[in-house]
Amino acid sequence: MPPAYAQPAPSHDAQPASAQAYPAYAPAAPPAPAPAPAVPALPMPVRKGRTVSIWVFGVLGFALLAMIAYFALFLGTGASVVGLILAFVPLGIVLFGVHLMDRWEPEPKSMVAFALAWGGVAAVGIALLVDLLLTLAVGQRSGFSSAVIQAPIVEETAKGLGVLLAFVIGKRAFDGPVDGVVYGALVGAGFAFTENIQYFGISLINGGAGTLTLTFILRGLLSPFAHAMFTALTGLAIGLAARRGAGVSGAISTGSLGLLGAMALHAFWNGSSMLGDFIVLYLTTQIPLFIGFIFAIVALRKAESRLTQRRLADYAQAGWFTNEEVVMLATPAGRRAGLRWAAGLPGDRRRLMRTFIKDATALAAVRQRAITGHDAYAAADEQALLLRTRATRAQLLAY
Repeated sequence: MPPAYAQPAPSHDAQPASAQAYPAYAPAAPPAPAPAPAVPALPMPVRKGRTVSIWVFGVLGFALLAMIAYFALFLGTGASVVGLILAFVPLGIVLFGVHLMDRWEPEPKSMVAFALAWGGVAAVGIALLVDLLLTLAVGQRSGFSSAVIQAPIVEETAKGLGVLLAFVIGKRAFDGPVDGVVYGALVGAGFAFTENIQYFGISLINGGAGTLTLTFILRGLLSPFAHAMFTALTGLAIGLAARRGAGVSGAISTGSLGLLGAMALHAFWNGSSMLGDFIVLYLTTQIPLFIGFIFAIVALRKAESRLTQRRLADYAQAGWFTNEEVVMLATPAGRRAGLRWAAGLPGDRRRLMRTFIKDATALAAVRQRAITGHDAYAAADEQALLLRTRATRAQLLAY
């Protein structure tokens, strides 16, 4: 086994001779259908720093019960159920968008669940509590001050705290700016989901089906990504700190800049919807902002691909991968070609190829964390992932 993080010493069995079949990625002509070979039991990377404690979900569960009681008391069961059903539509839209962002290196499921739960339960609870305290202290505020001053400051702070906690709890899964955007968008999606239940329920109570339909169109269809986009700025800043190997203090200082940006964008978004002709402002400000957000995500994804390619090239230089495999594993086009090639193997081995791609991408992330020096378990993860990729390659090439 090669030493961790140094140039791994070539091994006589590190690169099977038959791996030279990879470069063309041409579908083979199988003599007869056959099941894909079973992958033997392989070592797994260390889970610590990549999972959320069940106790954290327990606390959020109690908070959820309080949230359910709040809706039942102030909205009633009927309006709450209608709002809940309709709120799933924009949530589904946002989660699909997050899935597209997160396909390169998917985040651990428990971390995804935590981010959604924090946004939908804890962050909303904090915002409601602050609103109640302000109402008791200073009385009712104007709609403009609440939307343009209070909401951006309180809500983005509450959501940003969730992204920071994701960094602290799952630091070994929080590798860079793309991960930060993903966690920020998930927290924002959870927040918008619960907030939409309230907005939809109030619209139904106060204005009936007509008002509810208008509210659903404006919030659920025209701007489903708003909260996800705001909090993604905080996540982006924390992700940049993570890429540098920063600790909690560095994440807080850098994340604060992203938080200010999230507050400013939230205030501008809310203000533009309250001033002048909404449709005109929506077309001239909000849509261009969203388009800019999409272009930024694409740019971040390309940067992530280049980094993965550089880190896997370190292993290629030592004989663990061929240069052609690096292209296949670390570029979108190469992955598509590799999956097409695997589909033509006996038994359709795309599942094995996806495992190969996933583990190789994780290996690149481990090496990057080792380079920045903030992962105590990187050596163990590197050894496990090298064994996994070597064994999966052998299974792919077996006839």
